[in-house]
Amino acid sequence: AVMWRVVAAAASARALYRAPARRAVSVAVTPAAGPADERVDTRVAGLGPGQPVTLRAVVSDERDCLFQSCAHYRADGRGELHLGTDASHGGNYTGVEPMGLFWSLAPAGMERPYQRLVPRSTGTPMKVEVLVHRGHSQPGAIHGPVLAKAELERWFAAPGVRRIRLKEGGVRGSLFLPPGDGPFPGVIDMYGDEGGLIEFRSSLLATRGFAALSLPYFDFEDLPKVMKEFKLEYFQEAARFLQRHPKVKGPGVGVIGTGKGAELALSMITFLPEVVAAVCISGCSSNTVADLHYGEMTLPGLRFDLSKVIVSDTGVFDTFEALDDPTNPANSLCTIPIEKAEGHFLLVVGEADRMWKSSLYAELAIGRLRQHGKENFELLSYPGAGHRIDPPSTPFCQVAVDRVLGVPVLGGGESKAHAHAQEHSWRKIQEFLHFHLG
Repeated sequence: AVMWRVVAAAASARALYRAPARRAVSVAVTPAAGPADERVDTRVAGLGPGQPVTLRAVVSDERDCLFQSCAHYRADGRGELHLGTDASHGGNYTGVEPMGLFWSLAPAGMERPYQRLVPRSTGTPMKVEVLVHRGHSQPGAIHGPVLAKAELERWFAAPGVRRIRLKEGGVRGSLFLPPGDGPFPGVIDMYGDEGGLIEFRSSLLATRGFAALSLPYFDFEDLPKVMKEFKLEYFQEAARFLQRHPKVKGPGVGVIGTGKGAELALSMITFLPEVVAAVCISGCSSNTVADLHYGEMTLPGLRFDLSKVIVSDTGVFDTFEALDDPTNPANSLCTIPIEKAEGHFLLVVGEADRMWKSSLYAELAIGRLRQHGKENFELLSYPGAGHRIDPPSTPFCQVAVDRVLGVPVLGGGESKAHAHAQEHSWRKIQEFLHFHLG
């Protein structure tokens, strides 16, 4: 907390701006620097009673792509506004949403659409400018004069978090260690079929006290370029490395995965004794796409039938019906035998996921566990949430360009419900991992 105050004090010096006006309007966002998964408090003062204003957030990512959001507010009788209690009446969201300006950030009109705002570097903060404009102006329109503005920093790693790039045997990735001596609960973190190394969830987990290994499994350094087939031994090597690390508590480690990563997490907890807790976000209960080998065993991958992909008039791909049916007896060999797992599962799904049928797959997984007399699972199922449920305030992206296919794919969901799912699930995920890993 002391370290954050030092960072925040430096940022606060730049955070307040008073526009030259007859009435001194000010906007304060606190803390001016802090973890990206925490709420901020936004207040505006010095307005006229009932004065209409548009609040706007603006961010540039590492590639200088501009993202922005806006919302319509009215000052109270004292000429003040508080986003924690006052409702937005229009713009990108409505209602009382303290973090609405953050989770509704989207590419500006002149940018390529369907881009995600996720940090590529966890060592530098995301700088967000919050502006107060006179009057109500619609998203994409020219906004009224700026009355006040503030800048804040959203950090993805707390001061003192260490990032160690890994080349351990065959394992690649980044290990994030919290400040202090530890030992800490160890977690392997994996994303989906976009490939590469995605670190921001791992660095936030380290900020929250976990030793987190961000584990790529294809399209990174000397790993395979495409998802053709996987050997579970690679994931076992990663689990053993983490389990034996002097800063890791043990005896077992956890794993968190999204999409394909969630499905790999299911296989890891099923077959690897080192893994005792698995958080599976929007995963499938069968192995998909690439065959999975472990010793003499092979789980074939369910295939996608591209003829079942629907392309909208705007060129957006809907893959919801495209994966082979895991309930078809012909596909039984693809099923992950999760009833063999000794550890615990946390299944997280958005009921409006359009990438694939993750709600159904969670039901199938639970049915299989119960059929074998197991109750070693929890389910978090969110109405209105889409596919990729990330840490809090990660901007909602209903459609995103697929990094491998290069086309926009429908992830589904509705922005407000999805944002609330992200905030609630992040807290429950940490509770689950702490409970089972110590």
